[in-house]
Amino acid sequence: MMAIVQLAYLIGAICFILGLRGLSHPSSARRGNLLAALGMTLAILGALLQPIAGADNNYLWIAGAMIIGAAVGWYRSARVEMTGMPQLVSLFNGLGGGSAMLLALTEYLKNYQNSTASSLAVIAFTLLVGTISFSGSILAYLKLDGKVRDAQVRLPAHSLINLGLLLVSLVLTALLVMQPSTLILVISLVVFLIYGFSFVAPIGGADMPVVISLLNSVTGLSAATAGFLYGSQIMILGGILVGASGTILTILMCQAMNRSLMSVILGNFGSAAVAGASSADQADQTVQSAQAMDVAILLAYAQKVVLVPGYGMAVAQAQKQAKELDEILQEKDIEVYYGIHPVAGRMPGHMNVLLAEVDIDYDKLYDLDQTNAIIDEADVVLVVGANDVVNPSALDDPSSSIYGMPVLEVWKAQQVIVFKRSMKPGYAGIQNPLFFKENTKMLFGDAADSLKQIVAEIKNL
Repeated sequence: MMAIVQLAYLIGAICFILGLRGLSHPSSARRGNLLAALGMTLAILGALLQPIAGADNNYLWIAGAMIIGAAVGWYRSARVEMTGMPQLVSLFNGLGGGSAMLLALTEYLKNYQNSTASSLAVIAFTLLVGTISFSGSILAYLKLDGKVRDAQVRLPAHSLINLGLLLVSLVLTALLVMQPSTLILVISLVVFLIYGFSFVAPIGGADMPVVISLLNSVTGLSAATAGFLYGSQIMILGGILVGASGTILTILMCQAMNRSLMSVILGNFGSAAVAGASSADQADQTVQSAQAMDVAILLAYAQKVVLVPGYGMAVAQAQKQAKELDEILQEKDIEVYYGIHPVAGRMPGHMNVLLAEVDIDYDKLYDLDQTNAIIDEADVVLVVGANDVVNPSALDDPSSSIYGMPVLEVWKAQQVIVFKRSMKPGYAGIQNPLFFKENTKMLFGDAADSLKQIVAEIKNL
């Protein structure tokens, strides 16, 4: 039986690695996801088959829990809209951290009087990272879903508060090992929950994709340490893969936001993003508006078009209309590309998933550097629901809260059309000088309806 279990673990580990490798490119992401799911299935079967001395083997309880969990997960995933995907990711991520937290609590209460210092250290560390991931992810879910506003949970000098909570948490983790008791366990649990909540509280604006990625890596770390509790190599490997990939993604996204990893850990980034407009106040300037017919004429005579999607595109569910516009322009031998900023949307890869949903050609999806390399050759740029990732203040306004952040330099194109419902600032809460540039026109209204009208006008030309 152990030979079968070890073989299942080995094949499962290979599937994890190959699945993660497949997720590195959109064309292989679906296959990679299926491989990772197969690996997890083998890991679960191996854990159920593994003989454990003295275990009751309550398979009925296990099966019941799995059926309920699978049904709830399937139901939520099947019904979620694209705009709700970041919230769902945060919620599921938090439940992973919560699982590690409960495992650590159970093991501590069972064994703290007779365990060695090394065993208690593993349990205490698992409790720390699992609890932080749990409460932090739940708050991220609430903020993304609009149930909690940044101003409701942000305190003055919040970065200093977080630093103090981190130090207290580390001291309590050490006490759990050196002076184990249920009282210290309860105090530690409360402080860890508060720190996880406080860690995410000051983060707002366009920085939420970064914190989602970071919390994902913390959950992976908690899964790995939970694997040490039970001597499970497959849990350790899976947790390390999730933690390492999440950390790498976090670092890459920090670079894309021009943030340091330390500022992420301290939780003091993004808090200035609610200050309102930048110091270069553009409120007294006028904008040029456009109609669907105007945009249709521009596109019909263009040779190269770049579409920049943002969260507003997901809200309007305009990806289908974007696909239809793409096909019509292709028939006219017009090149169409999609400029994807690393932090566009509310989670890593949000826009890639949105466009893949309607089978947009992967080769047309350009990253930040690729897009900026061709942007000055573009006749028309369509900014559909994006705001902060195309804000020139990031390059020329030192007083702006996003100054230094690499952005898509769409204003270098011949003509820019910005699709927006109104002139309200984006998620970062600051005004965008792009809207007032001479080569920019605003197309107000629902993005899906606007694109649909443009398609109809092009067909009539």
